[in-house]
Amino acid sequence: MANKINIPFPLLNEVPDYYRIYVSYVQPTDLYLTLEKEKSDTMELFGSLSEEKQSYQYAEGKWTPKEVLLHIMDTERIFAYRILRIARADDTPLPGFDQNVFVPVSGANERTMESLIEEYEAVRNATLTLIKNLPQESWEREGMASNVNFKPKTIAATIAGHELHHKKVLKEKYL
Repeated sequence: MANKINIPFPLLNEVPDYYRIYVSYVQPTDLYLTLEKEKSDTMELFGSLSEEKQSYQYAEGKWTPKEVLLHIMDTERIFAYRILRIARADDTPLPGFDQNVFVPVSGANERTMESLIEEYEAVRNATLTLIKNLPQESWEREGMASNVNFKPKTIAATIAGHELHHKKVLKEKYL
């Protein structure tokens, strides 16, 4: 990395209520480096799961680790798109999405963990490439998504925190 990427950490009042739990998992430090470090940690964690654990559900109706990883990717893709739209000053309100519709039709359990990890790495690399090249002033722009106001910096912190949340649950309930 040639230049330091400076993504300002969002203030609590800049984080919509629903997303505060995710942002609370993130240390208010360098968001770019946090996302970069999470990539290797996540790949290692999911890559260490046995075949049996990859398809394990800790309760009826709960997601398998394969579904969790694909959900992390789906969410990151949607949130990165929100960062792009808001950073580019597009004031079109963006819709929400229903994770409970996405996951059952994702096909995650029919895939290998290796293919999911490969896709995860590509998604995270795309997010990192997007955010490292945004003009500094774009982090403070505001836009509407899921019927709430967001700034790109808040969305970046939410991506990091959402992933940390799911890894915490994975460690507590699956391992």
